[in-house]
Amino acid sequence: MRILLIRHGDPDYVHDTLTEKGHREAALLSEHAGALNIGDCYMSPLGRAQATAAYTLERLGKKAEVLGWLKEFPGQVDINQSEELQKAYPNTRTGEGKYQLRIAWDMVPSYLTEHPEYLGMESWRQSLVARHSGLVKTYDDAAEGLDRLLGQYGYVREGRHYRVVKENTKTIACFCHFGVTCALLSHLWNVSPFVLWHGMALAPTSVTEVVSEEREQGVAWFRALRLGDVSHLYAGGEEPSFSARFCEVFSNTGQRH
Repeated sequence: MRILLIRHGDPDYVHDTLTEKGHREAALLSEHAGALNIGDCYMSPLGRAQATAAYTLERLGKKAEVLGWLKEFPGQVDINQSEELQKAYPNTRTGEGKYQLRIAWDMVPSYLTEHPEYLGMESWRQSLVARHSGLVKTYDDAAEGLDRLLGQYGYVREGRHYRVVKENTKTIACFCHFGVTCALLSHLWNVSPFVLWHGMALAPTSVTEVVSEEREQGVAWFRALRLGDVSHLYAGGEEPSFSARFCEVFSNTGQRH
């Protein structure tokens, strides 16, 4: 079985849609969609993911089911009651005398690397960030959603792997977001989501492909064949968006800090 996790195009977050560049990216993705051999399609309920999917769905003559757990992974952290977390998320803007909520994976690397609980398979669940956010519940909702979906195709979660109830060679595509993609991969691979949130940056309209392997009969494991593939953009002469990345060098004030 193949799973394609496709990030939305360059986003206009304010209006939950795509920028002009995002529409160009989505159109280029659709031109290569035929080669992906996509079967069933699923998408986030958010506008930017649906606008991205629309190009591919129209070209392939398909429809997509909306799955609520494919929405962008919120995991917002309230740092107002914790001086420790204010160190983890410096330069947070304030409003009406309070710090604004922060996205969990925007933690600065110097804090992350000195607090190994965030890197552990289970210990991140007891971390300070987890206690000051809805991180664990949001993660578990997404993981349970993925397991329900895989169960429909014959792969049932059993402990930390999947039992093969019925062999399947289909390809499904999920049009979604960076944060939730990392969460889903961390569930498949039994690693902390912080490892992937900080270790990868998946560009808009990038394609991440994982496939099942059944080295033991009845036991499936999922491995990545490609992560964040944007070859369709290069083929079309479109530079990948910087969205999801932070500044390459600190002195470049034009890039996100």
